[in-house]
Amino acid sequence: MTSLLHQYLPVLTIAGSDSGGGAGIQADMKTFAALGCYGTSAITAITVQNTLGVSAIHPVPAEIVAGQIAAVINDIKPKAIKIGMLPNAETIRAVARLLKSYPGTPVILDPVSVASSGYKLMNEEAVGILQQELFPLATLLTPNLPEAAMLTGLPVANLADMYSAASRILKSGCKAVLLKGGHLTGNKLYNVYVDESGYRQQFESDYIASVSTHGTGCTLSSAITAYLARGLGLIQAIEQAGTYVNNAIAHGKAVKTGEGNGPLNHFFAPEPAIKVNLS
Repeated sequence: MTSLLHQYLPVLTIAGSDSGGGAGIQADMKTFAALGCYGTSAITAITVQNTLGVSAIHPVPAEIVAGQIAAVINDIKPKAIKIGMLPNAETIRAVARLLKSYPGTPVILDPVSVASSGYKLMNEEAVGILQQELFPLATLLTPNLPEAAMLTGLPVANLADMYSAASRILKSGCKAVLLKGGHLTGNKLYNVYVDESGYRQQFESDYIASVSTHGTGCTLSSAITAYLARGLGLIQAIEQAGTYVNNAIAHGKAVKTGEGNGPLNHFFAPEPAIKVNLS
C-alpha cells in the first residue's frame, strides 16, 4: 500500500480544538482532506463548545504546542501552515520562534480573538504580542470585521470602512490582508484584499441564507492554505477557497446538527489534488 503521506501534500494547522466539530482543528482537517492535502496539527487549546457557543477554554502549555509544531516540521515538512486560535502570549511567542526556524513556507494567520457567541478567545496582552511577533511572519492575515475593529480601533460598517481597516492592519507589519465581510448585511458579501505592494482586490459573492455557518472563517483560511500547498498563487488560492466555502455553506443543511449554528458541509464534493493508488 502506498503511503498517503507521499500522495497528498502535507499541511499544518496550529489552532484550538472544537468539541462540537465545526470549527478550529476539526474544520481545518476536514478542509485539508476535502482539498487533497495531508493534514497535521498542533493543538493550542481545548474548548468546551457546541453549536450554541463556547463555555470554557483550557490552553495547552506553550512548550507542548511548540513540541507538536517541531515534531511535524522536522519530520513531515508541511508545504503550507495555517494558524488559528492562540490563547495567550506564551503560546504566540513559542509559535513565532518555531516559524522563524522554518522560513519560506506560506503562513495563513487567522487572528481569532472572539468567538461568534462573544466569548473572548484571547486576552488583550496576547493581541499586542500577536501583532508584534506573528504579523511579520504571515503571508496573509484573514481577520473578520469584529477582529479588524479590535485591531484598528476603527468602526467597520461598510465596504469603504473595510478598505480603511485592511490598510491600517497592513501598516502593522504584515504582508497582505484579506478582510472578511461576512458580518455585513445585504444581498452581496464582500472580502477585501490589500497587500504591501499597493495591490487591492474585492471578492464578491451572493449572500447564502443558511444557519450552517459555524467554522466559516476557519474553513476559509485552511482552504487558502490547502490551495497554496497545491501550488496556486495567493490571489487564485483566495478565489478558489471562497468558492469552496460558499459551496460548503450552501450544502451545509445536509449535516445540520444541534440547536444553534450548524457546521459547513466540508465534503460536499471532495476534489483530491492527486489520485491515490492503494493497489
